[in-house]
Amino acid sequence: MLAKIQKWGNSQGLRINKNLLADAKLDVGDEVNISVKDGMMIVAPVKKELLRYNLEDLVARMPEDHQLGEVDWENRLPRTNDRSGKERIHT
Repeated sequence: MLAKIQKWGNSQGLRINKNLLADAKLDVGDEVNISVKDGMMIVAPVKKELLRYNLEDLVARMPEDHQLGEVDWENRLPRTNDRSGKERIHT
């Protein structure tokens, strides 16, 4: 496929044909790594480990004696960052 590098704002970009994306198993919004090797630009998908959770399986793995504590959400203050950059939780 022949493509032309175009200027988009202060950046440059390539338009990628939908069929080419599908052949590469990529879609709009996917993250890719872009590198250069021997003068050629290489675009590779970021490998994401897909974790598939099922609520029934998660609950089944909980210890039978597991007890949730109560949290007073109504009177809990939000998290803030102080000037040191460290996150602080108001209680």
